[in-house]
Amino acid sequence: MRYETIKHLKNADFKRLTGVQRETFERMLAVVEKGLRDFGRPTKLSRADQLLMTLMYWREYRTEFHIAQSYGVSEATVCRTIQKVENALVRSGKFRLPGKKALQPSDTLFEVVLVDVSEQPIERPKKAKNGITVVKRSAIHKKHS
Repeated sequence: MRYETIKHLKNADFKRLTGVQRETFERMLAVVEKGLRDFGRPTKLSRADQLLMTLMYWREYRTEFHIAQSYGVSEATVCRTIQKVENALVRSGKFRLPGKKALQPSDTLFEVVLVDVSEQPIERPKKAKNGITVVKRSAIHKKHS
């Protein structure tokens, strides 16, 4: 899936597909374009496609192999691209989640429920080396004797 095919989606559908608002995507794209250098051989993917690939990896938990097949690049290229985009976004400092202390105010009241659970052994017949249970084998021998 390329950015060119999804950029015309409605805002709600764009968010459903990528996991971020269109405005957030545009801000992320500006950071990625500014943060990544252009050198060497030109890439097969535009910066927007690289960002979309990273969001796909984060949102859908797809393997790098599957993403590589979707974009027609190697698995190593997907790995490098995701790392570069992540590093550019982290370096910018604009897309950080608040820490634990910000998410959990000190005046929060916790209600805790403890459940005491212990393991109980289950009685099962012992298996013999050839796969027949010991109980069945002894019953068979008694019938034939």
